[in-house]
Amino acid sequence: MNSHCYGLILAGGRGTRFWPRSRRRSSKQVLNVVGARSLIQATVDRLAPVIPPERIWVLTNHHLRDTIVAQLPEVPKAQILAEPAQRNTAPAIGLAAQILYSLDPQAVMGIFPADHVIGRLPAYRNVLRAAFRGAAEGRLMVVGVQPRWPETGYGYIEFPRGVQAGSAQPIPVRRFREKPAAAQAKRYVAAGNYYWNSGMFFWRTGILLEQLRQHLPKTAMLLASLPRFGARQFAARLAETFPLCDNISIDYAVMEKADEVSGIAAADFGWNDVGSWNAVYELLPGDGDGNVVAGDSICLGAHHNFVDARGKMVALVGVEDLIVIDTPDALLVARRDLAQRVGEVVKALEERKREDLL
Repeated sequence: MNSHCYGLILAGGRGTRFWPRSRRRSSKQVLNVVGARSLIQATVDRLAPVIPPERIWVLTNHHLRDTIVAQLPEVPKAQILAEPAQRNTAPAIGLAAQILYSLDPQAVMGIFPADHVIGRLPAYRNVLRAAFRGAAEGRLMVVGVQPRWPETGYGYIEFPRGVQAGSAQPIPVRRFREKPAAAQAKRYVAAGNYYWNSGMFFWRTGILLEQLRQHLPKTAMLLASLPRFGARQFAARLAETFPLCDNISIDYAVMEKADEVSGIAAADFGWNDVGSWNAVYELLPGDGDGNVVAGDSICLGAHHNFVDARGKMVALVGVEDLIVIDTPDALLVARRDLAQRVGEVVKALEERKREDLL
């Protein structure tokens, strides 16, 4: 790829729906929930043929930075930054754009979540190359993924009618759609021109900074006031300035307000945002009764369960559709269809001030 292409991996989330394995200091993105490599390691691995590690940047938090530095020795340590405060994706991306623009005014950046799984890597990389080309030509780009089912947990991108999945050409985005109710999601899939919003964006850094000045002027001004990256006072000024930025996503701040946004209408490349333990269950192979168990197990009349109890013999008798996650200090038992509610457990623990379990 062009030597002016860079990747920004967003790795600051807490992954609360993966409690009790996901904690502040061992959040979802640094866990190996679907393979031998952690999710963020797998992200860098699959990007490497398109963006070499020396042009990868990571934004995370203070709890995770040391772990990520240890997991990604191929990425320059100085390019793994900890945000002083959580301010959602718009300030995080704006900060990276400000830094990259100061280092390379021709920089084109791709934005990548740290915790996704991709099943078809050659097709995925072709999509990335097409998106970078569109961004290099001056477009704000987003990757839309052809939906495989009427998902209610994803936002959607509306393309013009008649769009064909798999085209490498940028296609105008008509509008962004919020996470729909089930009936609306079915209509989106039937229409054929609504694609899942993958959360992967591409643009020239200079163009993104101009969009921030237009749509998020306070944050743009604060980021522009920072010293040059690498200056002795940069870290101290960032700690003072970043918490004052608007707390808003890049979707709301820029993409939904910009006059022109284009997208790649990607055919299925095995994308999964791994949003819950049930998503992990769907990704891993099970036994003849649909049970996915890490380690030794005996399953008697048990069906469609997911168990992660490493180092223990697991016996399942007559139970169905359960998630069981065992750690040294906590045990989760939940119905698979309620996996999205696991994050509520973390909120309850916060209310009880159980810092030892967060």
